[in-house]
Parts: sequence; structure tokens; C-alpha cells
Amino acid sequence: MTEASHWDASHWSASHWIVGPGALGRLIGLRLATRAAVTLVGRRSLPARQTLVTPEGDRVTHPLATACLDALPEATPGVVHLTTKAYAAEAAYAAIAPRLGTTTRLVLWQNGYGVQPSLSAHHPGPVLCATTTEGAYLEGDARVVHAGHGETYLGSLDGGHADEAADLAQTLSCTGLATRAVDDIHTRLWQKLAVNAAINPLVARFRIRNGQLRDRPFHPMVEGAIAEVATILAAEGIAPPEGRGRAGWQALIWRVVAGTANNRASMLQDVLAGRPTEREAILGPLLAAAQRHGLAAPQLAALDAQLRRCD
Repeated sequence: MTEASHWDASHWSASHWIVGPGALGRLIGLRLATRAAVTLVGRRSLPARQTLVTPEGDRVTHPLATACLDALPEATPGVVHLTTKAYAAEAAYAAIAPRLGTTTRLVLWQNGYGVQPSLSAHHPGPVLCATTTEGAYLEGDARVVHAGHGETYLGSLDGGHADEAADLAQTLSCTGLATRAVDDIHTRLWQKLAVNAAINPLVARFRIRNGQLRDRPFHPMVEGAIAEVATILAAEGIAPPEGRGRAGWQALIWRVVAGTANNRASMLQDVLAGRPTEREAILGPLLAAAQRHGLAAPQLAALDAQLRRCD
């Protein structure tokens, strides 16, 4: 295990707050800690020494600043990464809003599609939405496992703030989180929702790792979910990856399954921990769209009903 040096804030123009430092939040924070001043902001205090286990098996420990939502730092952050669950995002934003400036970049990392339009309209500064297939899970309060490399896309819902998106994408890429700034983040958020809907409910229901979806009896279930998702999104006018219809959705989703084979999906982590899931944020928009277009989605509806009993 190696000990990483803690960068002083004066070395960088922007400090980064990670608000909601769960698995994804701590992964982002620990990656950024090699290049920026990072503060983990949560509902409770966390150990200042945090360890990252890389996909290659290396362990790197960083001393990080920590704070609680009810005792925030006085200094205005340059960037806030809101990495809470979708259902907690608006309350978390309200708690930190008094400390934010008009130039503070707010980055929304939520699954699903719901809080992004609301917070984009509410925050006075630049708002970027992120969608990622990076895989991570926690091992206690002081260690996060980066279970699999993925892809991250950044952009604003209105296509603006291109410079801010490009700057942050470059920073994240330099830390080992491959990131690209895009001007079609709305479509990519829906594409990520499709990935989550085909993977997360099934692994949460059967309590398996992502890679096990490639095996029977789960493989046909994934294909069934993909078929329903593809039909719904076609009706919504959401372009499939690479413009290849259902085959594009299949290629994307199975690529994510392979890239995160060892990962315990966030929804599974929630079920195992007895926490509410992001069922409503992930399956809700799809089921609402299906109803609008008069489409049947029996598998997605059944998964939603099963997960509702866990919430």
C-alpha cells in the first residue's frame, strides 16, 4: 500500500467537494485527490484516511478533508460533485446551497432522469450532468474498490458550459477516470438509464454480481429487459447507441456487463444494506413513458413491484 501526498489547495484553482460520499463519490474523490484539494461532505464524519483499491489490485491511501452537512467549510468550493442517490439529491443541494457561489460548478452524478432538470434550473452557476459506467463498491468506512473501468460523459442539459465541461473532463481523465465532454448529455442520460434498467434491478433481485448476468437463467432476463427498454425509448425518440436499434442497446448493455463483471451494482448494495433503492428514478421514467405510449412492459413492471417491497 502506498501513501499519497495531500495536495494543498493553492496548487489548484478549484477545490472539489464530494457531497454524498458513497462508493461512486469516494471513487471520484480519491481519483481527484492526486490533482486537487478534495473534501468529502456527508451526513456523518468519515475517516480522514481513505484507501482506493484499483481494478489492477493496487492500494493507494489518501488523507482527505472531511465535513458534515451540518458543519460545512467556510470557503466556497470551486466544484461540487453531488453524488447522493437521486431521491436525496434535492435535500442535499438545499443543505449546501448557502455555501455555493455563482461560479461554483455543480456536477450531478445521479442515476435516472428527474433531478437533473430541476437542479439545472435552480443552481445559479454552471450545472453539468454526468453519466458513468465506472464500477465501485465500499468495503467499510475507509476503503472503496474500483471494480471496473468505464466511460464517463459530461455536459449541460442546454448544451452550454462547453469550456467548463471540457476542463473537468480533462481533469477527470488525467486521474484515471476516462471522461469526455459532450453536447448531447440529455440523450446519454437516457442511454445510461437504459443500462441501469437492464442491469441493476436484476442483480438486486437475485443478489448477484454484474458478470453473472451473462449466465443462465439471467441472460434471457436481460435480453427481455433490453427488448422492452428499446421499444419504449424508440417511442420516446431517444436514439439508440450508434443508431443500430435494438442491436445498439444490446451491444452497449452487454459491454457494460463485461466491463463491470466483478461489481456489485449500487442497487444491490442498497438492498443488502437495507436502504431505499433508486427504483423510482431508474424504472419510473421508463414505465411512465410506456404508459404514455400505450406500450406493455411486463418485465420492467414486475421488477419495479418486487423492488418496491424492498424500499
